[in-house]
Amino acid sequence: MVESSRSLGTALRNLSGEKGTILVVDDEASIRRILQTRLEMIGYNVVQASDGEEALSAFRKETPDLIVLDVMMPKLDGYGVCQEIRKQSDVPIIMLTALGDVADRITGLELGADDYMTKPFSPKELEARICSLLRRRNDRTTTAAIYNLGVMVVNNLKIDTNKRQVYKAGERITLTGVEYSLLELLMSYPGKSFTGGEILQQVWGYSAEQHADTRVVDVHISRLRSKLEDDLENPEYILTARGSGYFFQRIPQLEH
Repeated sequence: MVESSRSLGTALRNLSGEKGTILVVDDEASIRRILQTRLEMIGYNVVQASDGEEALSAFRKETPDLIVLDVMMPKLDGYGVCQEIRKQSDVPIIMLTALGDVADRITGLELGADDYMTKPFSPKELEARICSLLRRRNDRTTTAAIYNLGVMVVNNLKIDTNKRQVYKAGERITLTGVEYSLLELLMSYPGKSFTGGEILQQVWGYSAEQHADTRVVDVHISRLRSKLEDDLENPEYILTARGSGYFFQRIPQLEH
């Protein structure tokens, strides 16, 4: 119920030109104030939370369109917040981390975050990433609300492109918005290999000049495979093109 209400609200806000609500979660008041000021100046409504428990309360009350989520916080850290939110919503999440280890930085992605930035970060770069994720989400929501794109079938997978839902052997698979968009991109061009950089441009909306970390793509591919594939050692759908990226090897059929 929460997610269906959020999707409807997002579609209506997009059609009316409103930018939507962003939940900023950080235990540093100065970061919250800076982000609120900058984001409100470019048209977003901003809600703040200073710890993990406040974040979950604000999420349930405000149903934000995107969450900027710090990792290291009192009461409940960002990883725990991300896990709880992903049990009921695919709202875009950008994690902020001061952790230096690459493995620690991508833990949030493995738990379902859509993107991450390391502290100290450029507020302008964060704004660009927020705009990219919301634009991608809003474009897809609005298109789905207007056009019935049909249902595609590949072996035991069924992809309802109108509802943005995926089923495996009749059981619905829960995908985040980014995971769905990644699957949709690869399925739309079966056999075509996309590099990590091309996927970042197509799915995340990054420009070629941003030089974002392509490990974001690798983690999402891994998560997507874990949900789609029966045998991760011998994937049937999403394959790695050695030295050149990823491709979908099956040709989808439209269900009549």
